[in-house]
Amino acid sequence: MQRPRRHTKLVGGLIIAGVLMFAFGFALVPIYNSLCKALSINGKVVLDSEVYDENEAHVVTERKVLVQFVATNTGGVPWDFYPKTQEISIQPGKVAHLAFYAENKTNRRMTIQAIPSVTPGIAAKYIKKTECFCFTQQTLNGHEAMDMPLLFHLDPDLPASIKTITLAYALFDVTDRANKRGE
Repeated sequence: MQRPRRHTKLVGGLIIAGVLMFAFGFALVPIYNSLCKALSINGKVVLDSEVYDENEAHVVTERKVLVQFVATNTGGVPWDFYPKTQEISIQPGKVAHLAFYAENKTNRRMTIQAIPSVTPGIAAKYIKKTECFCFTQQTLNGHEAMDMPLLFHLDPDLPASIKTITLAYALFDVTDRANKRGE
């Protein structure tokens, strides 16, 4: 009689462990985001909700920072996706206007989400985006193309030690999730 009791205890323990691991998996994303925000790591860009007036801004005319742009299709997303400008030299405080090219190379309608990251990570809090294709999901029909805008400026308080910044976007296919929401 002791064998079934031990098995019941073991199975119960395994079920509880499985439920706890499942719950921990869901908790990882908010924990990760909180840590990134608190420690200013992983280059997560802080979105600037203020309206930025370039004419009233303080532009650091004696300094220029090289900003490089990188695009990646994750998971083999069948799109052409690249920055129309590979790099720019910009004065902190000046607004940069540029675009990324996107083309859906399939025969079907697809929705993508671009996730930004910044290197070095400390520079992320000094990049202020006023318009970016990464703010919302982008949907294109089969073989449709578009230029996706990016407007940003570097905060004049950007540390002088930062001379080069890389702004990278990873493209993810979110078509299935968008279709479930009825978009």
